Amino acid sequence: MNSPNAFEVRGMNLHYGSFHALKNIHLDIPRNQITALIGPSGCGKSTFLRSLNRMNDLVEGCRIDGDIRMDGEDIYGKIDVNHLRKRVGMVFQKPNPFPMSIYDNVAYGPRTHGVKSKAQLDALVEKSLKDAAIWDEVKDRLKKSALGLSGGQQQRLCIARALAAQPETILMDEPTSALDPISTSHIEELALTLKDQYTIIIVTHNMQQAARISDRTVFFLLGEVIESGETEQIFSSPADKRTEDYITGRFG
Repeated sequence: MNSPNAFEVRGMNLHYGSFHALKNIHLDIPRNQITALIGPSGCGKSTFLRSLNRMNDLVEGCRIDGDIRMDGEDIYGKIDVNHLRKRVGMVFQKPNPFPMSIYDNVAYGPRTHGVKSKAQLDALVEKSLKDAAIWDEVKDRLKKSALGLSGGQQQRLCIARALAAQPETILMDEPTSALDPISTSHIEELALTLKDQYTIIIVTHNMQQAARISDRTVFFLLGEVIESGETEQIFSSPADKRTEDYITGRFG
């Protein structure tokens, strides 16, 4: 825990079969900050995000080399992948609540990790829903199906579900792209409050969103990291012409 970084990535390459999807990535991701990954579609942002909790292990023909460390530990070494995924929660592009009650959605993770006590589960469910800023909207309908919630509420429920496993890092893969502007601003405000307790890494196509909420921005292009740094600096005076062209909308 001595390092200020949650993740340190050195010389990482990722191949899908013969396709070289990520090329020689060197990146530090500081803890308790929001890091935004930006870049055109298909440039490797989500692929990189998914390598941080080894979701790419599920893809046939995927090979990764290089060094990816979380708190100094090699996450592709002798590590329990289930334990890694408990420490690194994930929120997807489309809200994906399980077809069960609101309560059971949030209790699902803690139960799989061995929490049996009802009092403990009740407390965890309430805390996670409060932390995800949705408790007041659902506290009277915890036993009702999560599928009855609106899109924005479902996404906050999915964030609560990720928080219930008590992770250290939360990965968000375009968490607001399927939501209306009001729900989007709820999720953005939520991310800003959560970074006190968690490291947040967000893939976004929305430049304004990256500029509004992230502390650091990483620009990916064709599987490479072109530039990374403090968001203000990347947006006001990018060092690389390609970054500037993307941010100002000349391509992408």
